[in-house]
Amino acid sequence: MSLENMAIPQHVAVILDGNGRWAKKRGIPRAMGHKAGCETLEKMVRVASDTGIRYFTVYGFSTENWKRSQEEVGALMQLFRYYMVRLLKIASANNVRVKMIGEKSRFDPDIVKGIDDLETGTKDNTGMTFVIAINYGGRDEIVRAARRVILDYQKSGEDPSSLDEAAFASYLDTAGIPDPDLMIRTSGELRLSNYLLWQLAYSEFYITDCLWPDFNQEELEKAIIAYNSRERRFGGRIKA
Repeated sequence: MSLENMAIPQHVAVILDGNGRWAKKRGIPRAMGHKAGCETLEKMVRVASDTGIRYFTVYGFSTENWKRSQEEVGALMQLFRYYMVRLLKIASANNVRVKMIGEKSRFDPDIVKGIDDLETGTKDNTGMTFVIAINYGGRDEIVRAARRVILDYQKSGEDPSSLDEAAFASYLDTAGIPDPDLMIRTSGELRLSNYLLWQLAYSEFYITDCLWPDFNQEELEKAIIAYNSRERRFGGRIKA
């Protein structure tokens, strides 16, 4: 499969779905599915960077995921601890900058420190930006942004009517990052699951039945080929 003469989306966002179903199909614990999903993510960071994608954003842990069983949440926290250390090495080796979005204060102090170390340790890298949404929800992000807008406007006395979309976007977790061109969701689910609600307003969607642990370079290329076949109402067919 070749992407020659195709437009590579600048920003790809992914909902990593299907870890639990992948494990169930194999008769193994859900935690093993999440581990397999992390291993796939490691590989896809390299693949996305090599493909020429400039921003690669993944839904790592949502605000709703806290409702899962204590055992599953605990296993996910342990995976965070382990893979944050590995990710720092992978990002450094591939010139990747890492950014976290979401509300990190709910995590244990050692996880917060791991997040801070990841961002600080990769901030000078000049290649792809790898964005991880953890304890993230689109509605929560918009509410937090609105609170900051209100406080700033109250302090400054500025007329609220001067607020426009660009100014509001500067208060979002993704400030300074272009909106996704392409959103990929694995496992065949047809919903946004409270993911990047503001940012995905004009993105192209690609849904695949492939479960996240099985996702690979070939699957990413299929998504990019589908992206290139789309007609953009405000600009014609996507062009390289």
